[in-house]
Amino acid sequence: MDASVAFGQLRPMSKKLFLLDGMALVYRAHFALIRSPIMTSTGVNTSALYGFVNTVLDILARHEPTHLAVAFDTSAPTIRHEYFPEYKAQREEMPEDLRKAIPNVFRLLGAMNIPLLKLDGYEADDIIGALSRRAENEGFTTYMVTPDKDYSQLVDEKTFLYRPGRGGSDAEILGVPEILENWGIERIDQVIDIQGLQGDSVDNIPGVPGVGPKTAQKLIAQFGTLENLLENTDKLKGKQKERIEENKEQARLSKKLARIVTEVPIEVDLEGLALKERDNEKLKELCVEFEFSSIGKRLFGDDFKSGRGGGSSKAAESGSDAAAAPPEDLKTVADVEHDYQLIVRPEERADLIVRLSGLKSFCFDIETTGLDAKSARPVGLAFSFEAGKAFYVALSGGAVEIQAALEEFRGLLESETIEKVGHNLKYDLSVLKWHGIDVRGPLFDTMLAHSLVEPDQRHGMDYLSEVYLGYTPIPISKLIGEKGSDQMSMALVPLEELAEYAAEDADITWQLRAKLEPLLKEKGQERVFYEIEAPLIPVLVDMEREGVRVDADTLSDFSKELAEHIERYAGEIRELAETDFNLNSPKQLGEILFDQLKLSDKPKKTRTGQYKTDEQTLLSLSGRHEIVQKILEYRAATKLKSTYVDALPAAIWSRTGRVHTTYNQAVTATGRLQSQNPNLQNIPIRTEMGREIRKAFVAKDDDHVLLAADYSQIELRIIAAISRDKGMIEAFEKGHDIHAATAAKVYGVELEAVHTDMRRSAKMVNFGLAYGMSAFGLSQRLGIPRREAADIMDSYFEQFPGIKSYMADTIEFAKEHGYVETVTGRRRYLRDIASRNGTVRAQAERNAINSPIQGAAADMIKIAMTAIHHALNEGGFKTRMLLQVHDELVFDLHKSEADRVKPLIEEKMKNAIQLDVPIVVEMGEGTNWLDAH
Repeated sequence: MDASVAFGQLRPMSKKLFLLDGMALVYRAHFALIRSPIMTSTGVNTSALYGFVNTVLDILARHEPTHLAVAFDTSAPTIRHEYFPEYKAQREEMPEDLRKAIPNVFRLLGAMNIPLLKLDGYEADDIIGALSRRAENEGFTTYMVTPDKDYSQLVDEKTFLYRPGRGGSDAEILGVPEILENWGIERIDQVIDIQGLQGDSVDNIPGVPGVGPKTAQKLIAQFGTLENLLENTDKLKGKQKERIEENKEQARLSKKLARIVTEVPIEVDLEGLALKERDNEKLKELCVEFEFSSIGKRLFGDDFKSGRGGGSSKAAESGSDAAAAPPEDLKTVADVEHDYQLIVRPEERADLIVRLSGLKSFCFDIETTGLDAKSARPVGLAFSFEAGKAFYVALSGGAVEIQAALEEFRGLLESETIEKVGHNLKYDLSVLKWHGIDVRGPLFDTMLAHSLVEPDQRHGMDYLSEVYLGYTPIPISKLIGEKGSDQMSMALVPLEELAEYAAEDADITWQLRAKLEPLLKEKGQERVFYEIEAPLIPVLVDMEREGVRVDADTLSDFSKELAEHIERYAGEIRELAETDFNLNSPKQLGEILFDQLKLSDKPKKTRTGQYKTDEQTLLSLSGRHEIVQKILEYRAATKLKSTYVDALPAAIWSRTGRVHTTYNQAVTATGRLQSQNPNLQNIPIRTEMGREIRKAFVAKDDDHVLLAADYSQIELRIIAAISRDKGMIEAFEKGHDIHAATAAKVYGVELEAVHTDMRRSAKMVNFGLAYGMSAFGLSQRLGIPRREAADIMDSYFEQFPGIKSYMADTIEFAKEHGYVETVTGRRRYLRDIASRNGTVRAQAERNAINSPIQGAAADMIKIAMTAIHHALNEGGFKTRMLLQVHDELVFDLHKSEADRVKPLIEEKMKNAIQLDVPIVVEMGEGTNWLDAH
């Protein structure tokens, strides 16, 4: 085989046949996006469809097959069920979203004119196996497209296993040499022998109990075939001999079940699988229906305009050919002859300002040279206040001329009475803040509004335009190129093109406001939007502008200290392993832990066959060998050094000497803020080394100290309040250590008799319940038997019945309404809450329990931030709010103001949301962040 094949390049052949395992590919696509699914505006999950179509398009574009078909399973029993009725019996029900996606996959294949192959009694791999064997005799080279490694048994000189890459990465194409190396065998036919021994839990193929992949490979390497092994069990020893002798027939059955059938009575003319012309009209309709803008543009380029030609972004019930008609009164940029005016002269700016000053509301958008608000240079301002009408004010010249032009708009932008509309307004406000202008007045951010209306969907303006207005805006890539080093600056875009682009953005955003405002009311999100999210925008703008002082010298010293720790840990690990190896190689580390030290009888493996060595795996091995703890310490120190200690100095901005993070409001489904560039919310606090980083965060100057104000156990207090559990409320009211009080009740002892291990167990249960932790999860975290963990949880629920009722009632509410909500009304939609797939349903149930708790905590600190910000400004204080890190706020506290500011902060935090439990705010001061705790 040509070496290039292993690197994803196909050899030029006259007849290239691609056979796709349809069900395996749609499953893969669906679950790859399970945490962040792709949804249409009407709530149809299109993850499987989107991923599958992209796989097909990648193959067509990269490899130019001459023939192509897709094989699918049917619901009928297969030939394997005849001799083993339990075959695949344990498989969970297919998730509803995936089941509904299948007919739409068929519709898309029909539009692409790609043959669909099915046959009752046989699986997709049987069909592919049969056709690949026939293809060899007819001069084809065949590529079996699937993530399923079972197809390895079919690979030969003319048939290859094609495993699609993830996230746009190149596919892995495996021929005979790669299969032999991956499986550790000498002949391809030995793949089935190994499968017969090890079995397959996914397909319920039993195999031989206690024999895993590694053991199976060694046995087949020794005996050549499964049959030869079973005839020579006298050469085996101990338990292994006993197990194989007891399960001879089961091993033979398993091999039979694992064998892909290549004699399939399917009538297919291979030449009939040649690529045909697609039905472009049908394909365009489906791209519009499923809101596949990127796929539409990929297929049809600029000819694809979602919704143009009198149609809005259509979305039909899954499996139906009927699409929703656009509203009759819909006015979009496509339907209205728009009027976009370019403003360049001072007198034109003056006229526009007068016109805008007489309005109650207008939309504005600032165009800049970059995405970093603190360094971006404004190049223009776009305004709109009527559908189809917008103005673009060009800002030209040097910094002085641009600032002078901006000053003309100061009164307008700082007006307290005029509402400002925009999409991702915080960016626009931040840019203006860095240029000395404080945008004031009511704010309406269409991105934030949509994040409340449809929290699990995308919130980009282009996407919303297609969904709500049926119009595809001019992509920014058309002006400055695709993302990457070759993108040019907005300042270099021809003025007429830039004006059209910017004016269109403002026009669309203005129209989106009209669509989203009624939806806020319809979905009960007005309070969250108008009282929590919108007022928080200027607060975050000010915090980002203020930044926090970071001492680079402290970080440099700590970096050297960490380097010494890392070197010492590495030496100790190699000494314990009694060999030199690459500590950063998961493959080599796995071999040390499991082949050499044998720390597990059944080590878990990745999809590529390597041993798992992630943190969770290592934690499960804690206590079995000293090397495990050393590896965890080595990794923690290495990550700390590279991710934070060595990276933070580069984030110090030269103009201020401070670090300016960016906060995002529309990222998490629960409402929690997210920090980025750099992320200051993930700085470790649980380890001593992690906490040391906080020493580098220091007060502004000698007149200030850092003040940390932290909600004490706020999520547990929220659980107590919303569950109305008397026992937990009582513990908080009496001011007890909640974990000790919980332990006393669970273990049935007096509070004074609670020891460390009891409290640790109770703490784990208290926090774990909010995340739907099971008895199994508790047993793993505490390192105790599952039965003991189950007893602890049973006792917990006996003592705190209100919490058990809350969990059950919340899940029931979610099943009835399709969402849960916080005390403020923030909703999280849970489409899988009634899924027949247990794994999917369990995840939705965990989210149902957690979201009202975590969401309420997020809302609480947001309300407090806005109240504190206003109080500090109105009081003329020098103290400034710098950071929000989960349940904690950090301030530059002016020493002279401590007596007045600290009670103010505490009062605003305590009273952000009224709960029927005491709210405690813990405060600390120090010259650095660590000392403030």
